[in-house]
Amino acid sequence: MAIWVQKCLAVLQRCLPGHSNRSTTLHNLAVSFHVKFDQHGTLADLDEAIELYRTVLLLRPPGHSVRSVSLNNLGLCLHERFKQRGVPSDLDEAIELYRAALLLRSPGHSFRSSSLNNLANSLHDRFEQRGVPSDLDEAIELYRAALLLRPPGHSLRSSSLNNLAISLKDRFKQRGVPSDLDEAIELHHAALLLCPPGHSDRSLSLNNLAISLKDRFEQRGVPSDLDEAIELHRAALLLRPPGHSLRSTSLNNLANSLQNRFEQGGVPSDLDEAIELHRAALLLCPPGHSDRSSSLNNLAISLHDRFEQRGVPSDLDEAIELHHAALLLCPPGHSDRSLSLNNLANSLQNRFEQRGVPSDLDEAIELHRAALLLRPPGHSDRSSSLNNLANSLHDRFKQRGVPSDLDEAIELHYAALLLRSPGHSLRSSSLNNLAISLHDRFEQGGVPSDLDEAIELHRAALLLRPPGHSDRSMSLNHLALAFRDRFKQRGIPADLNEAFGLYAQVSHISHAVSHMDLTAAKSWATSAEEMNHDSALLAYQTALKFLDQRVTILSTSPRHFDVVRMATASLSMDAFSCGVRHGKLATAVELVEQGRAVFWTQLARLSSQIDELSQSGDTGAALEGEFKQLSFRLRSAFDRSTEDQSPEIRQLTMQWDDVVSRIRMLPDFSRFLLPPLFSDLQKAAEEGPVIIVNASRYGCDALIIFSAQDPVHVPLDIARSEVSELSSEFQSLAEEFGAIDCQNKLASILRELWRRVVDPVVRALEVSGVHRHSRIWWCPTAEFTLLPLHAAGPYEKKKDNFSQIYISSYTPTLTTLIRARQRVSRETSAQNFVAIGQANPDRGKELRHVAPELAIVAQRLKPVVSFTSLEDSEATVQGALNALNHNQWLHLACHGMPHHTQPFDSSFAMRDGPLMIKDIIRSNWQNPEFAFLSACHTTVGHEKSHDELIHLAAAMQFSGFRSVIGSMWSVDDEVARQVVTGFYSNLVDGSGRLDCTRAAVALHKAMKSLRKKIPLEQQIVFIHIGV
Repeated sequence: MAIWVQKCLAVLQRCLPGHSNRSTTLHNLAVSFHVKFDQHGTLADLDEAIELYRTVLLLRPPGHSVRSVSLNNLGLCLHERFKQRGVPSDLDEAIELYRAALLLRSPGHSFRSSSLNNLANSLHDRFEQRGVPSDLDEAIELYRAALLLRPPGHSLRSSSLNNLAISLKDRFKQRGVPSDLDEAIELHHAALLLCPPGHSDRSLSLNNLAISLKDRFEQRGVPSDLDEAIELHRAALLLRPPGHSLRSTSLNNLANSLQNRFEQGGVPSDLDEAIELHRAALLLCPPGHSDRSSSLNNLAISLHDRFEQRGVPSDLDEAIELHHAALLLCPPGHSDRSLSLNNLANSLQNRFEQRGVPSDLDEAIELHRAALLLRPPGHSDRSSSLNNLANSLHDRFKQRGVPSDLDEAIELHYAALLLRSPGHSLRSSSLNNLAISLHDRFEQGGVPSDLDEAIELHRAALLLRPPGHSDRSMSLNHLALAFRDRFKQRGIPADLNEAFGLYAQVSHISHAVSHMDLTAAKSWATSAEEMNHDSALLAYQTALKFLDQRVTILSTSPRHFDVVRMATASLSMDAFSCGVRHGKLATAVELVEQGRAVFWTQLARLSSQIDELSQSGDTGAALEGEFKQLSFRLRSAFDRSTEDQSPEIRQLTMQWDDVVSRIRMLPDFSRFLLPPLFSDLQKAAEEGPVIIVNASRYGCDALIIFSAQDPVHVPLDIARSEVSELSSEFQSLAEEFGAIDCQNKLASILRELWRRVVDPVVRALEVSGVHRHSRIWWCPTAEFTLLPLHAAGPYEKKKDNFSQIYISSYTPTLTTLIRARQRVSRETSAQNFVAIGQANPDRGKELRHVAPELAIVAQRLKPVVSFTSLEDSEATVQGALNALNHNQWLHLACHGMPHHTQPFDSSFAMRDGPLMIKDIIRSNWQNPEFAFLSACHTTVGHEKSHDELIHLAAAMQFSGFRSVIGSMWSVDDEVARQVVTGFYSNLVDGSGRLDCTRAAVALHKAMKSLRKKIPLEQQIVFIHIGV
């Protein structure tokens, strides 16, 4: 190329000024420098080309035959220099030159389409730099005109389709008009058709179409768009094999799409694959690669997401290490350094919140300080850095109580507020943060002016959060708490009235219920209880209504369990207690039912009511389709969004509320998705009374529910703290069962349970006319769920224990029992029974009595039912699931493996691995009737959330089994064999058919026959759940 430049220079020396060929010679020399720049990237060559093209243009005045070529070439060079150096005047001049060239290339000119395209490209680039909408609109019109001049068959048609598509997509991103995105997708589809397999641009075309489909998925939540995007990214990746320059881009794009699908559907394999692809992309960005820091960041974010889903600490640790590595690639002076400091600081703060290690918070604070130094006065992100550092210092104050941290946080919040003047989108957030910090300083130092100022700031924040604003409930709550505290300090009644007037506004929330709305309603309830205010019951009703709405919208994937667990902690038990104390017994029952086993209730309510809707005629079926699609889009939006209230979520919520309202106008659907009324819940007691035993910090009570009379209240002389102590004592003892002689300690606990809880209930049952040996159902809450109420008794000679007075069953909720009663088997023909035994699982010790136990079951049942047995190598996860598709009756003998912190991972141990709760709830079995779970710990759930009842026996019941027998602790397998013998002898009667409603009595009789033969803890280990 240097030789060509030399030749052109030599020719130029012979064409002095005035020579007829001088402009052509200068033009050739300019082209040679331009080509040399393209090959070597030396900017001096581009500068030389520009100066030469300027000289040529002076020699080709208006009217010159090739003036348009000179205008165009100078425009191209200036446009290129803008891309290299970013000087705005180069781009502005290029645009003017392209306009002048286009005027000289009128319709019919052979280069008109090229001129239209060049001008459009430069306007598009200026839009990307400055964001002026008219530039983008004009670019789109020019691209359309160029496309018309490139009809099917034109060599540049696919390029024109692509350019127009990209511009329309950019306009969609700016203005959100759906038709722009739809047209972009159609154009990308058309461009792809012009790039068949083997075409050099095919991978680029696949990639562009995939990105647009992913954007449309993010807007509308239609899963097929995301699925198609993933397949297109996979196809593009195949065309970019190892060694291809764009392979890392394709790996990254595919990873991002899979991560989106994970956020939408919660399928762990999508996230795992995304992480592996991000790892592969990172390998292609070795030290020194320009994209390495961005690749480190992407992988860190994916690992952070997996940590949030599964809680594996190593994922968060690795994310932090990657953020550290990304920061090293952004040394002082790097444009992304402040962002990298911020990402690392936020991850460390998350780890501090999880593990409470002070050094993580200290490091986060130092990083936020460093980020702040890089965002001096005038920097667009300065207020954000001031805010982040203030929040971290506030957290450290809450942990260690050092006043200087809080004082500094307050100063930083003041500085952030000054940068967020009236009209700033984050002003209300800054007012709120400063007010909270001042309120905390008041609580520490008691200076009245701090609280007064906090109140004024909260008032100002509330004015910026009018009805409908997503953060309004947060502001109402904070301002109410401040007034409450000022009332406590100064005793002015107006402050207390103001506090509860603000709380009352919480009940009028009209948008999609957020976590913050629920927090505000719970705060209202706590304050009303503390101040003995008469709005307490309304506060609980509001909180539980919000909980119901929130859970209805959340997807029922196990990853939302923690959201539910945190939201429900003690709420329904306290609400029940409040109802009882106010003499509103029916309301108390409705509230406790509404706030317990929320995950299961939602799962069952949604599926059963949707089935009924689809069978209620054409209108119902159409509404069912609309409801399902909107529910899916709303859940997807929630899963994608970091906030509870994005504009998309608000819009979808309005549509979702509208379709629910229309469904409620149908005959028999007026209560669609609403919690049941007491009159419905009474049906649970049709076969015998149900006893709710409730523990709340405000008192413990039992309530006996009858089918045709008012509930009977039984006050219990025990505090929740004592129930908790009794439960802990019992749990500790249960871990020693079998190892040491625990009979005396166990009898002592059962006597205490009798004296404080069960005996008062028995006396109330007798007064209510419930005959001895009747069936009753226990419905315990809180720590009562961990205690064997059925086994309580005086354990003295000549005195009856509870099991000698009544026959006990349990039910997680009243609705569950009602649903089990309604689900009468439609199968009147053959009864199919499967016995599954796994004595040698992939983990856990051998169970010697499984084979004899299954032989006993077979011996008792083969004469009366169609009987199948799966043992050892056949008893696999899939084998068990397949068997349950064809059998309504189940006996399962194996190890039960409770998982106390991740309850959806609780499992039955099969030959090839665990059969988990999450596998069970995905199944759709036909008319299941009865399950005997001859395994340990099948009624043991989450250690901190007894009332969500996520355990193996509950999973079987909520998956449709009407009657279930499970165990509360470890079962001796020889005892299990004896119990099974007695149970099935009593279950099978002379009718020749099995009836699952006889299971409770059969278990009762079996245990009675073994009373003197086995230890006390084994006599009471099995419980019956259901009909």
